[in-house]
Amino acid sequence: MDITNLVREALELQATHAALVDVLDLKFNEEFRTLCEKNTCGSYNKNWMCPPAVGPISILKEEIFHFKQGLLLQTVHDLKSSFDWKGMMAAGVKHTTIFRTILGSLEINYALNDNLPLNAGPCTYCAKCTFLENEPCRFPDQAMTSVEACGIDVLTLEKSCGMPYYNGKNTVSYVGLILFNVDV
Repeated sequence: MDITNLVREALELQATHAALVDVLDLKFNEEFRTLCEKNTCGSYNKNWMCPPAVGPISILKEEIFHFKQGLLLQTVHDLKSSFDWKGMMAAGVKHTTIFRTILGSLEINYALNDNLPLNAGPCTYCAKCTFLENEPCRFPDQAMTSVEACGIDVLTLEKSCGMPYYNGKNTVSYVGLILFNVDV
């Protein structure tokens, strides 16, 4: 399989930027977990796919290194202003829809069923996570942790792929990474 087609497909499915990555080139930074522990996004200890429930970075790294390649994708969204919180939240929903569409396409069109999708921010598949009710996840096959919760240095990753981290005034950018194995 020519995996370079994955980038083209991601762009056709509304990713703004896409690139292939080698998992061995990923850089990790424990500081991202510190941001989680400070509850920067409000999901710490409230979601199965967020810390501490998702587990330590060392265990997540073991799972990540089970894979060889990845498809990094970024979506960029216009905002009314740099303080447009509502626009940022709507953009996050749109990004997740695009991310899940691309993931579905890779599973169907390329038979990449052995994959690890890492999205932006907390898992939002359910309106209310069962973690809060001390119940198991209802949809473990749909649940996704974030790139940041895994400790992956997103800025370094984007730079290594020639992808911009900042996309201009009054924009917000979201990143996702789909890890997979394909013998090329």
